[in-house]
Amino acid sequence: MTFLNFLQENSDKLLELSLEHLGLTLLSLLLACMIAIPAGIWIARRKAWSRWVLGAAGILQTIPSIALLGSLIPLLGIGVKPAIFALLLYAILPILRNTFTGLQGVDPAVREAAAGMGMTPWQMLRQVELPLAMPVILAGVRTAAVINVGVATLAAYIGAGGLGEYIFGGIALNNNQMILAGALPAALLAVLFDQGLALLSRKRQQRPSALLLLIPLLGWMAWRGPANKELLAAAFDPEFSERADGLPSIEEQYPGLAFNTLILNAGLLYRAVAESEVDIISGYSTDGRVKAYNLKVLEDDQHAFPPYECAILLNANTADQYPELRPTIELLSAKISDSLMTRLNYEVDHLHRSVSEVATDFLRQQNLWQAPEGARKGEILIGSKLFTEQYLLVEIFRQLIEGHTSIGVIAKPGLGGTKICYDALRTGEIDLYPEYTGTGFQVLLQPADSIREAIFTDADAVYVYVKENCQQRDGVLWLPPLGFNNTYALMTRSELAEEKGWERVSDLLKD
Repeated sequence: MTFLNFLQENSDKLLELSLEHLGLTLLSLLLACMIAIPAGIWIARRKAWSRWVLGAAGILQTIPSIALLGSLIPLLGIGVKPAIFALLLYAILPILRNTFTGLQGVDPAVREAAAGMGMTPWQMLRQVELPLAMPVILAGVRTAAVINVGVATLAAYIGAGGLGEYIFGGIALNNNQMILAGALPAALLAVLFDQGLALLSRKRQQRPSALLLLIPLLGWMAWRGPANKELLAAAFDPEFSERADGLPSIEEQYPGLAFNTLILNAGLLYRAVAESEVDIISGYSTDGRVKAYNLKVLEDDQHAFPPYECAILLNANTADQYPELRPTIELLSAKISDSLMTRLNYEVDHLHRSVSEVATDFLRQQNLWQAPEGARKGEILIGSKLFTEQYLLVEIFRQLIEGHTSIGVIAKPGLGGTKICYDALRTGEIDLYPEYTGTGFQVLLQPADSIREAIFTDADAVYVYVKENCQQRDGVLWLPPLGFNNTYALMTRSELAEEKGWERVSDLLKD
């Protein structure tokens, strides 16, 4: 599929995400102007405070955006509110600083002339100082707008929508068209904001301060409409909502099932359903948070999800360079059951034991733990995706390899989604990482519909297919599965499932 075809087929969704992105940016910009411009006027009158106020705003600007969004969730929940608040904080500094600088740059002689004409301080501010400082203030608003367009892409991680949904979904799905469909409109919005505000600053015959009032109007025009209350409230991560074996497969295998969908970072899904912000989420069958949050996994009675047997992917060049590596890794083949993996995840997620401690205990129970000895001869990198199970597997294999071989290991957990990890493995930037057969089948290889329909639910056939094709195409080895099947699942709160009588996914069609 070409990029233009992708845009044509997804034009409605792209327009919706663009309007959400525009709304996030404009509303946060409005609120920032309402705070930063009065504050800039105040510190321009009280210079002793300017250093402290500008310093505090500068500190806010240095906080990493992901960390800021995450820290706001306990206070404001998920969705639009924390996203708007975070964008507001990022927009304050450039507007505040430029307001202060613009007012300080007004010629003292002009102020004296205005005072000599009998103007009050308010009249002087409104009729003289602000008009003269407005080009500088608008330059600050331009800077804030461009910053917020970029930061707003991260709002998709906490369910606030916007073009970040396509960007993160595309990264997870190895879909460059989807990434571009999110990135190019975001870049275009940044250019339009910058040039549009630059044009406003050049309109000398108009009142720039009045033109700033267009911001809230445009923001409300761009804001998303009311949610459909008749549909089941659900939250899915960007990858699940777009990949063929995720939400599209659910919609295909369960005709008539529809959701009022919130796109959310995978790490926040379990909390969202546990705190009743949504009723249905996508998750993983061996995730420890299923037990920790007392969730009910709904039976996939129409087989929408393929098998997801976990296995280690190994770069073929690395396997040739270190011949002892592969047999060491295969010591864990078929050794981890579904229930065992769930328990290990639970110990980390809910009991808050360290990943290293849980990994060590597991290897001791399997009589596979050995203390590293001697000098290291060579070094490999193990990567992973961004969830607990993968962090655990990285640590288990790090300890196993260093205990049974002379190979040194550098752990690089939390690299990102499927595309990032697989591309890093294929190009030799990492040497191995844990992957799932269903993901390899659907996301990495994307087989023809005829092949998909023929072997979709056959675990052994799917494994053979990904093993043979990844080695032939990319020089990537699929080692024997570890023994557990971490399949996708739809889940809900246990008490809600009992109340509604939900046992299977098809039961959702009754509501």
